[in-house]
Amino acid sequence: MEPILIVQNCTMRFGGLTAVRGFHLQLQPQELVGLIGPNGAGKTTVFNLLTGVYRPVEGRILFDGHDITGWKPHAIAQLGIARTFQNIRLFGTLTVLQNVKAGARLHMRTGLWHAAWRTRSMLMEEQEVEAEAWRLLREMGLEDAAHYRAQDLPYGEQRRLEIARALAMHPKLLLLDEPAAGMNPQETADLMELIRRLRDEYALTILLIEHDMKVVMGICERVIVLDYGEEIAQGTPQEIRTNPRVIEAYLGEAPV
Repeated sequence: MEPILIVQNCTMRFGGLTAVRGFHLQLQPQELVGLIGPNGAGKTTVFNLLTGVYRPVEGRILFDGHDITGWKPHAIAQLGIARTFQNIRLFGTLTVLQNVKAGARLHMRTGLWHAAWRTRSMLMEEQEVEAEAWRLLREMGLEDAAHYRAQDLPYGEQRRLEIARALAMHPKLLLLDEPAAGMNPQETADLMELIRRLRDEYALTILLIEHDMKVVMGICERVIVLDYGEEIAQGTPQEIRTNPRVIEAYLGEAPV
């Protein structure tokens, strides 16, 4: 099976600082992989490279048969890469439903002319977007909050809403940036089950950044470790938890 994502020798510098150096990555379809490392290790920079926020100064990024190096973020999103953010980025004053519909509109076929004239095709497509948004809200347990403002949701529900909005973009690759941050133990356990279920039901490939080692070791099939912008280890959760270099650089001790 061909990898859905191939990152070849990518480097990203900001002035004299090298945030990511010679990074390689291959993801197989429907693989669930963790990206871990200390603060400042370059993890979010990797996500920004994959989504077109940054263009690597060296290297190439191939996704689903396309060389997307240097593509604009909206073009990469349309091709099938969606993400969530370490610091939640919802449209706070819009409703929960409107936030999900915003993600679904990425693939709308009708344009400004249709919207201005309220054409039949535009109205039909709007109905499809509405139905899709409601389906995702039911899937994420947010249906009862559909008409609340996003900023008024509890923190854990805002995290789920951000995932729902990403799913509305119909991704093939979903990037989750610290999805368990700020969650209590029960919310974290529910999140782990949700991520597994979404991968299976939507046939998603998932790459996640997470500091909660119970999440990483509990759901990831493979783990990649960064330190100072370079990969220092890669392997199964069991291999990573017992790797002396990883323990020294990041874990401190083998996690339970």
